Amino acid sequence: QVQLVESGGGLVQPGGSLRLSCVASGVLFRPYTMAWYRQAPGKQREFVASISSTGYTNLADSAKSRFTISRDDVRNTVYLQMNSLKPEDTAVYYCNRPYGMLPWGQGTQVTVSS
Repeated sequence: QVQLVESGGGLVQPGGSLRLSCVASGVLFRPYTMAWYRQAPGKQREFVASISSTGYTNLADSAKSRFTISRDDVRNTVYLQMNSLKPEDTAVYYCNRPYGMLPWGQGTQVTVSS
């Protein structure tokens, strides 16, 4: 069955870095754009970044210059490198195709706090 498994979250101080990973199984990966989303407490899920099958990337304004999205089509994995983290980046991070076309995974919690 289709499964998205996110990992790599944790507690980090402001200014720190984390690298998130998401492994997709049970679904074609290579031909499709993949994206990262996040949901902070009490807020709606929001788009963070996407990467197309050809490597074209798109980032939300809040992520530009700090986050980098990449993919490994051999490992069916999409990554999100997050640098210069801020408290407002605190959220549960999810991967999916655009528009949430696949069943959502459990996400990975990112907490930015001193």
